[in-house]
Amino acid sequence: MKLPVVHIDDIRTFFRGHIALGEPLNKYTSFRIGGPADYYLEPADKQDVAAIITYLQRNAIPFTVIGRGSNLLVSDDGIRGAVINFETGLNAVRMEDDLVVVDAGMTLARFVDFCIQRGLRGVEMLPGIPGTIGGAVMMNAGAYGGEISNFLVEVEVLREGKIIRVRKEDAGFSYRKSGFALDIILGASFRLPAGDKAETLKVRRELLLKRNQAQPVNLPNSGSMFKNPQGTHAAKLIEDSGLKGKRIGNAQISEKHANFIVNLGGAKALDVLALIELARTSVFDRTGLRLELEVKLLGFSEAARKEKAS
Repeated sequence: MKLPVVHIDDIRTFFRGHIALGEPLNKYTSFRIGGPADYYLEPADKQDVAAIITYLQRNAIPFTVIGRGSNLLVSDDGIRGAVINFETGLNAVRMEDDLVVVDAGMTLARFVDFCIQRGLRGVEMLPGIPGTIGGAVMMNAGAYGGEISNFLVEVEVLREGKIIRVRKEDAGFSYRKSGFALDIILGASFRLPAGDKAETLKVRRELLLKRNQAQPVNLPNSGSMFKNPQGTHAAKLIEDSGLKGKRIGNAQISEKHANFIVNLGGAKALDVLALIELARTSVFDRTGLRLELEVKLLGFSEAARKEKAS
């Protein structure tokens, strides 16, 4: 795909953040996999976000927004166009009356710590998820029976060039989904119930310990690879297919948790794709169930994305 010419000097006249060309994305993904982005951008603030996205849209430059790069598999060939990372410039959190107002680039771990330290509960199940508020809201992330949307009040988004606020009831939340696919999430606000700080800290520690014992946190991965089909678990289906520990190249279906694929060191995106296809085919042949990807594929051909996600 041949892209329109981007004049970096033009961008620098209005964009105050960081710009890099041909930036390798394996540094920014939890999988530690991914080729270069043509243009890598770290906006300084929300106004920077609005300005650069308006510019990219006006000039027909494709763009992708990432947070901590979790829940992503980026092609070995990288991503054409621009990749925008919010983690540096959109990472503030504050109290506004009884609301916790947080930027999209803040990590879930820091957000949870902020809430607990102020005697609030309801999000203590989230810190083990290695992502940011924006990505978590986009996919309605959750763990141990709770979802990030449980106590959410509204979401701040960039929509058609304007910054607006969307109420929770208008956000289209469901299991691992939201209605923000065409928006850029800038932040969110939450109304959390009061809780005993010591008790909430204890719950958080216990859940983190449980997660660390059950999941391969010592190896690069993208989190749960597949959504759980109704009434069962993807990990069980994959393990029952005899694939736990299966390795292709330096990618492996985790020996600890079969719904995780891990990078043993230098794994390629194509190795991971091959394991995804093997798991989906094996589970379907055994059970007739089609595993649906939870991880987002970036930089692959449209045909590859459709084939692996269907």
